[in-house]
Amino acid sequence: MSRQSPDRVTLGAFGVLVLIGGVNFVAVRYSNRELAPLFGAGLRFVVAAALLVGFVAIRGVPLPRGRVLRATLIYGILSFTIAYALAYWALQELSAGVGAVVFGATPLITLFLAAAHRVERLSGRGIAGALLAMAGIAVLANPASDAAVPILPLLAMLVAALSASEAGVVLKLVPPSNPIATNAVGMAVGSTILLAISAVAGESWRLPEEASSWLALSYLAVPGSIGLFALFLFVLGRWTASGVSYMTALFPVVAMIAGRLIAAEPITMTGIVGGAIVIAGVYVGALRRSPAPVSGVAPPTEAGTA
Repeated sequence: MSRQSPDRVTLGAFGVLVLIGGVNFVAVRYSNRELAPLFGAGLRFVVAAALLVGFVAIRGVPLPRGRVLRATLIYGILSFTIAYALAYWALQELSAGVGAVVFGATPLITLFLAAAHRVERLSGRGIAGALLAMAGIAVLANPASDAAVPILPLLAMLVAALSASEAGVVLKLVPPSNPIATNAVGMAVGSTILLAISAVAGESWRLPEEASSWLALSYLAVPGSIGLFALFLFVLGRWTASGVSYMTALFPVVAMIAGRLIAAEPITMTGIVGGAIVIAGVYVGALRRSPAPVSGVAPPTEAGTA
């Protein structure tokens, strides 16, 4: 059952989720040294999907059916195909800073999508927290004010954020299913389409040669994909979609720290101030307990159309 405020187990899982996702940014940098972007993303999810399908087959985990299966397929396409394809394409033209600012709109987008699907009530506190988190990400990214930002890549990144937001909300419209089975199906479908796009785009399908690239790919496939999205679904089943979406606002903060520890990247005062603002936004919008239970939020029913 989803809670407006997370309990200790949910909050702990959310913390691990944020940690894995933030380190993913550093791992992707190493992976992209030898692998074409879409191929690297597709390969990562294909490996993860194969491991999950094997686990499901050995353990006899029931696969989603009916409405849940339809929602799972939509989740896979939105999460693993559209969001990653557009984000990777956009980042060929956008700086990482500008990309982080745009994708940081995910909590705010999720708030409106959850309200539109009638799974959550739109609250002023949620909007204030999301806007504060976006402001922190803008400070953290610190994009150059005089740099021309290309329109199409900017729109592509915005649609990627919209796709990632909708993926989480879609699963709230149906009864929860086993996270392993859901990700096995979603990753298998989404990664297959992602690799097809890579092939059409004419990317090189060469495996890496450097040990650091293999290590990065292994991390991205197992904890960075299987662990990340299994925890995502676990937390999503126990918390609101808008609450879980704040993970994207915290990813750049963790990535900044991980970049310092792993790749010796500098941490600036701008990064410290921006990170503090992001954390404040997450606290205001998602973690601070409401004085009273929120009423009027209809739980998902069989009348849902996912």
